[in-house]
Amino acid sequence: MAAAANRARPPLWRNVRFLRILGQAIFVLLLVIVAREAVLNLGFGVERQNLDLSFDFLRQRAGFAIKEGIAYSPNESFFRAFLVGVANTIRVALVGIALATVLGLVMGVARLSTNWLVRRIGQVYVEIVRNTPVLVQIIFWYVAVILALPVIEGGLSLWDLAFVSNRGTAVAWFRLEEGAGAWSLFLLAGAAVGALVVRRRTKINERTGRLTPRVAWAAGAFLVVAGVGFLLTGTPVAGDVPEVGRFGYTGGVQVSPEYTALLLGLVIYTGAFIAEIVRGSIQAVPRGQKEAAEALGLTARQQLRLVVLPQALRIAIPPLNSQYLNLTKNSSLALAIGYPEIVSVSNTIINQAARATQMLLLVMATYLLMSLTISAVMNALNRAVTRRGQA
Repeated sequence: MAAAANRARPPLWRNVRFLRILGQAIFVLLLVIVAREAVLNLGFGVERQNLDLSFDFLRQRAGFAIKEGIAYSPNESFFRAFLVGVANTIRVALVGIALATVLGLVMGVARLSTNWLVRRIGQVYVEIVRNTPVLVQIIFWYVAVILALPVIEGGLSLWDLAFVSNRGTAVAWFRLEEGAGAWSLFLLAGAAVGALVVRRRTKINERTGRLTPRVAWAAGAFLVVAGVGFLLTGTPVAGDVPEVGRFGYTGGVQVSPEYTALLLGLVIYTGAFIAEIVRGSIQAVPRGQKEAAEALGLTARQQLRLVVLPQALRIAIPPLNSQYLNLTKNSSLALAIGYPEIVSVSNTIINQAARATQMLLLVMATYLLMSLTISAVMNALNRAVTRRGQA
């Protein structure tokens, strides 16, 4: 019996489980060898050039200016300058992700429109933008569009509330005054009331079977509470209107030409890929879902908003995550037009302090942290949508 069992057992080179473990062990060994060689080569180069791999230099005085971003002075440290670059990158990434998502959603739906003109406009946009390098598009927006605008003295004005020129854009905004803290409590209360209204209208919709504009009701409740709080707190915000100076704008929200060109290039480029993701996700929803919605008497807009898009979202989230990561990393192309993001500021620090290895490691770690954060948020959203769909 024992001899028969031994004959039935396959040899190790034919054992699938053993081969899998062996393959993983060999892969890990190769990684260890490559990592060891990289560390040894780095140590040899540092020793040969008598370099210091510490990060103590980040406490030294930077000595260079950064024209936009959070508060910063050339007398501050290299680390502070690097934080300004990180903040500028995040500023582009967050706004770019939001605008690219909206643009991609609109163009993706347009590509499926029954209107021939709307469908062709979406197709032309996607085919042209998607097949043109993003760096070329960023430089085009900066050189051919932004810098071609009139000078600041003859710039474009919109009711003296917004100004556009080759020196940038300035838009009227709001300035917090005394009583803003108390008004914020009314805003929180208005948001809570709005959530209660949505919950109440949802129950009414489920009981009566009629769809009512829940968002409109909630927005109205929020505005009423916010308006009452605005009157009771004595004008907690005031308008901040920009003014045109000889060399720039003062007041309002100011946007530099470099930021505008970078944002336009990234949003329009990424939006084309998101449009294809949206189109493919909508087409992947079973046709029977749309037919069932039609049988219930839903309009075309209600079918899209209540039935098709929620199901397409579960399909679109994983590829959307990749596009958001690409947009964040493509922001490093701002080096070509002089926008002070992570790579641009790091290059200046390298030229000043001669610490290329440390700065490159710091830049890589920063991009890795931002990418992991975006992936964590999108994975959490994916799990939430999947659970809701299964329920």
